[in-house]
Amino acid sequence: MTTWLALIGATLIAASGLLALCVRRGPQLADRAAAASLAAGAVTALAGSVLALWNGGDSLLFEAGFPGGDLRLGLDALSALFLLPVAVLTAACGTYALAYFPAAAHPREAARLRVSFGLSSGGMILVLLARHSLVFLAGWEIMAIAAFFAVTADDRDAEVRDAGFLYLVSTRASTLCLVALFALHRVATGSFDLVPIGAGAVPPAIQSALFVLALTGFGLKAGLVPLHYWLPPAHAAAPTHVSALLSGVLIKVGIYGIVRVVSLVPDTPPWWGESLLVIGVVSAVLGVAFALAQHDVKRLLAYHSVENIGIIAIGLGAALIARAAGHWQTAALALAGSLLHVANHALFKGLLFLGAGAVVQRTGTRSLDALGGIANAMPVTALLFLVGAVSIVGLPPLNGFVSEFLVYSGLLRVAIAADGGPWLLAALAAPALALVGGLALASFAKVVGSVFLGAPRHASRVEGGDAPGPMLAPMAGLAATCAAIGIAPFALAPALAAACAVALGRPEAPLAAPFGALSLVALATLALCALLALALRARLRRAPLAAGLTWDCGYAAPSARMQYSASSFAEPLVRAFSFALLPRTRAPRLAAVFPGSGAFHSEVVDAVLDRLLVPAARAFADAAGRLRALQRGSVHAYLLYVWLALFALLAVTGMSR
Repeated sequence: MTTWLALIGATLIAASGLLALCVRRGPQLADRAAAASLAAGAVTALAGSVLALWNGGDSLLFEAGFPGGDLRLGLDALSALFLLPVAVLTAACGTYALAYFPAAAHPREAARLRVSFGLSSGGMILVLLARHSLVFLAGWEIMAIAAFFAVTADDRDAEVRDAGFLYLVSTRASTLCLVALFALHRVATGSFDLVPIGAGAVPPAIQSALFVLALTGFGLKAGLVPLHYWLPPAHAAAPTHVSALLSGVLIKVGIYGIVRVVSLVPDTPPWWGESLLVIGVVSAVLGVAFALAQHDVKRLLAYHSVENIGIIAIGLGAALIARAAGHWQTAALALAGSLLHVANHALFKGLLFLGAGAVVQRTGTRSLDALGGIANAMPVTALLFLVGAVSIVGLPPLNGFVSEFLVYSGLLRVAIAADGGPWLLAALAAPALALVGGLALASFAKVVGSVFLGAPRHASRVEGGDAPGPMLAPMAGLAATCAAIGIAPFALAPALAAACAVALGRPEAPLAAPFGALSLVALATLALCALLALALRARLRRAPLAAGLTWDCGYAAPSARMQYSASSFAEPLVRAFSFALLPRTRAPRLAAVFPGSGAFHSEVVDAVLDRLLVPAARAFADAAGRLRALQRGSVHAYLLYVWLALFALLAVTGMSR
């Protein structure tokens, strides 16, 4: 029943774009048909997900004589927990697109984008349902290829084409790793079925090879450092509701793959968890540091996805360390924090991307230094974006605080459980996570301050008021869900416990998380904020208001260009992390007391893509270009090459004897 509901939901979602193609009564009706199909599919899949979390789920077997054996689909608690954000965000982004990307305004791109958006979301659900390697790869390919067409919707832009090419290369590399993973699994177990491996059935070396392939293939999709290089360009180039889907749920399918593969192995060695913990810390710290240095609001949000994937990996690594040591309660606590952060990040990152898209649509720029004073013209968007910002930095009373607190708790319990290497790693990861939280707070103080506060700069003049209803309604829904989870996290406790039991393979491991205390913290924070607001309002009413110039450094005619910019705000922190960020700056030389006009430019390029992969690709292209001299077009030259190759082969053969 639950698997059927999820499968029907996936079909409705995947067919949404094709259904819209059949509508001939105008582009607006086609938009609505696609959105309605997306919403119906999402509700159906959501119903299946909730029932699976409540009853434990079920599976389907299709005995159709497929190559590789019968095909099995299933929806257990782990799949259902990942399915929840997929369904919610698909419906939210589909509704948002009605006003953000209408077919009437984008007649060339809209149909292709609707089809690819639906297929990508449907492919994600098929991956979550797959219990057979070939079905998993089929769903993975549908998701990945459709997402490529969604990212490159506006393929007239060179930046979009470059980002699409990079995404395509990355997703091909990811698929190759997964093909190797499932082939090795088939050789080791004799089956394509994704079922738990029996204890001692597979040698430890084969299990470790499976883990390395899974970490590489799924890590590429998840955006773990150093495999994150495709993520910021793709998120920045895609239409905003596609960026929200990519960042919110598509990269989480990579996390799902890692968790699913780990759940198949009964006895995982400690180094699996240690590796994930180290990679998670590096991803979180570098992700937030690179985010701080960005001038583009969408690239900044993309780097924060790298940061949050790192936090998820930290929780997963701590859980695996505890699992290897037999500390099941600690493993369940850390894993619950990691899985809850998967859902939370989907909600607040979706909200932030949709809010940024509303601002970009109204102002026509993504540059933080060109924006300012948007809150006056778009107050609802500003308020909803603020909710997302508070959530992502992990402050109460919103949902980010809950999941990060669980990850902290899991790390600390791992650290105090015993002495030794893994426990020391956990002890060092806790302050690193605190550093990430502080930097994230600074980053979003910069975003909110530079985009919504201050005086409007010329490029950020907003005309037409706030975003339209179809864009604001999904954002409001996501914000309300963030608040609901933050205030009442205990409502998700049974779902998290069920998912952890599946992932750990130990139904008897209870989830001992302080959800009641977290709920009290949220309510106390709300009450404190309300009291402060009332006190401030009363004081403002009593105090006489006087109008006058603020302190202006002796210059009584300041302009919007003179106010603190996003780059100015982040400059001290960028300088502190310059050893890793390696910022590039161009500044005029000041040779007089009153110098003339000049321009200052600073940028921080990606350490992996721009400093490693692009130079390596250019060097390879140069070397390959030199080999073109061998292509002479002469039969005599080619006969000479054949003769030389045969001579070399005979020489090597003779020497080997």
